[in-house]
Amino acid sequence: MTNSNFPKDFLWGGALSACQAEGAYNVDGKTLTIPEVMKFNEKNDRKVTKQIRVNREMIEEAKNDPDVVKYPKRRGIDFYHNFREDIALFAEMGFKVFRYSIAWARVFPGGDDAAPNEKALQFYDQVIDECLKHGMEPLITISHFDTPIVLMDKFGGWYNRKLVDLYVNYCDVLFNRYKGKVKYWVTFNEINMSVKASAKTLGIIDYDAPNYEEMLFQGLHHQFVAASRVTKMAHEIDPNNQIGSMVAYFTTYPYTCKPEDALQMQQDDQMKNQFYLDVLNKGEYPYYSKTYFKNKGIQLNIEDGDLEGIRAHTADFVGMSYYNSMISSSDTEQLELTAGNVHSVYKNPHLPANEWGWQIDPIGLRYTLNLVYDRYQKPVFILENSSGFYDKLNDDGTINDPYRIDFLSKHIEQMGLAIADGVEVLGYTMWGPIDMISSGTSEMSKRYGFIYVDQDDYGNGTLKRYRKDSFFWYQNVIRTNGAEL
Repeated sequence: MTNSNFPKDFLWGGALSACQAEGAYNVDGKTLTIPEVMKFNEKNDRKVTKQIRVNREMIEEAKNDPDVVKYPKRRGIDFYHNFREDIALFAEMGFKVFRYSIAWARVFPGGDDAAPNEKALQFYDQVIDECLKHGMEPLITISHFDTPIVLMDKFGGWYNRKLVDLYVNYCDVLFNRYKGKVKYWVTFNEINMSVKASAKTLGIIDYDAPNYEEMLFQGLHHQFVAASRVTKMAHEIDPNNQIGSMVAYFTTYPYTCKPEDALQMQQDDQMKNQFYLDVLNKGEYPYYSKTYFKNKGIQLNIEDGDLEGIRAHTADFVGMSYYNSMISSSDTEQLELTAGNVHSVYKNPHLPANEWGWQIDPIGLRYTLNLVYDRYQKPVFILENSSGFYDKLNDDGTINDPYRIDFLSKHIEQMGLAIADGVEVLGYTMWGPIDMISSGTSEMSKRYGFIYVDQDDYGNGTLKRYRKDSFFWYQNVIRTNGAEL
């Protein structure tokens, strides 16, 4: 398959998160985060997506338990001590950009420390410098599903407006430290996951509170305010900075051509996707969100200047992850649930699925890119896209993964067609270029990478890295700028 639609400066690369790859959870002063108190789900039901509800009892139990088998994200793949080798492998593939997150709990282990942890910053200095040495643009996610436990213990998470100031202070440190080195930033990873995964996105776990949903949207409002303030700050510190929003886009189709199904699809798209992007990119709360709040009895505490700041300092680009699509119907009784990203979705009978039940929809990527670009008229950055698969390490050290090549080539082809449609796409950071711990289930066996890591679900293995067949395929995709898929 050939495709020559990609611009010559297209940013090919990959993305990891600190909380899934880094490990070294108690090294150099770092404190615990939400992912590090989430246990390995050995009996994972792959038919539906089950979110683990982190509660205070779990947190207190985990604080004094050093078991990295029970809590796999504490060990990750030890990127903390292997980053040079891993980044060199990314460079061997030809990465133009590497997306990585900085762990807030490493930089400010006490949450409200008077000064940042210098040892943490020195580590991230090295990661960023290693990228630059290999000619890679570092793309930094400032907060990636790893709310520090101390911010929950001391302040109750993002429901407390105090976190706006703490986040702004954290960003001030990063923007000044990496001025001239880091150009691309993402404020909050998949910010629309808040309603389904409030612990890791907002640090809010008051599930039984009578105003729980109001608490979530209040926390989101504080994140919107924080995003606008740090966007302003980033542009003032370095006019070359590009600050992106990000959602996990839940592409939605009506189940039938019934008007009721189309209306349900529109409503789902609004409150699952567009609401967050409208605030961050258009700079205002959309009319339908105000109606939703009114109907739900949700009253937000919006302080003077909040809305003006949100309006004045919108994102520079629209970031999105794209994994699977879903269907909407006004009558779901006859529909079957299947697993998806963070929450289960209704099964589309026209689509295949991976072994975890996530449906595979390459054309949906082209559809979504056109939809997003038409609505916001801003460059789009595909910050995550891939699928989990089982891989087998052969006796000779090879890994044959034609299924991964097939998945990615079809999605990249559709991305190229969207560019031919006229969509401005900045780049593509495939999710998980090296195997790491699954965000949802804490499995290691659910693998995304071009690089195999010798570690099983229980932490056994040498951690040695092996190139899969897809490694060489992606190397050629980048070398030909998408002309050979």
